[in-house]
Amino acid sequence: MAAATRLISRLTLVTGGGSGIGRAVCQRLASEGASVVVADISEESANETLGSLQSNLRGQVHTAAVVDVSSKESIKKLVTSVQTRYFQPPSVCVNAAGITQDDFLLNMEEEQFDKVIQINLKGSFLITQAVAQALVACGAPKGSIITVGSIVGKVGNIGQANYAASKAGVEGLTRTAAKELSRFGIRCNCVLPGFITTPMTDKVPEKVISKIESLVPLGRMGEPAEVADVCAFLASDDSQYITGASIEVTGKTGGISEAQTCLNTDGKQQRVQTQQTPERRGVSGLGEE
Repeated sequence: MAAATRLISRLTLVTGGGSGIGRAVCQRLASEGASVVVADISEESANETLGSLQSNLRGQVHTAAVVDVSSKESIKKLVTSVQTRYFQPPSVCVNAAGITQDDFLLNMEEEQFDKVIQINLKGSFLITQAVAQALVACGAPKGSIITVGSIVGKVGNIGQANYAASKAGVEGLTRTAAKELSRFGIRCNCVLPGFITTPMTDKVPEKVISKIESLVPLGRMGEPAEVADVCAFLASDDSQYITGASIEVTGKTGGISEAQTCLNTDGKQQRVQTQQTPERRGVSGLGEE
């Protein structure tokens, strides 16, 4: 099926859809014909994304919703409202909500560690569980659940013990979910971004960006749309024999620790507790949603 129409008639749910990678995913899925539920902790951001979505293909109806992915009740309310409006659960779900609260291991507060695990790992679990339960309950023939992880979950990163642990956990969760849910026709996969350009990276000094780019074999940082491309592939039937996989979107990033040292020290670009709001995503550009 042509890429431009391969998601027609699909209902998709994207958490963290209000900005960054999540927004790019919403836009890409909509461009391929899917109806998109843009879910975010920020109603304003979700509506901004909603206004940017293509809606001229057959049967497309997009909507925005507020969700706190760390709350089971909030997620239950979201999934119920989606089923009420569309008369079906989402057959595609992208977990793109996430935050960072960075500090060196010797200084990190317990609250910093817990909050990142709660949003990034527990949130992915709760959304995955709720969507899978809804799909199984209605006897849906297939589904695709995609979680945005990070290359940091594989290699670690200075100042991100909590974030690295959460993203490593997301990979384990995905592999297990893939094994348990395959008999219901539900595929589960991870996408692992590397250094990705976000609005917050505009504040990083040019010499720091140049240093980061020199450590990437492709010679540049990635774009959110390039992560979205992989998510769209995993959402489609073009990937119907892929489950339990972790796909890197990194430009084959090397030297993460060296680049992170630049971000944390040069020009006072320390990323300790630098978030858009206490509940929003981080700013490093290293896989932040």
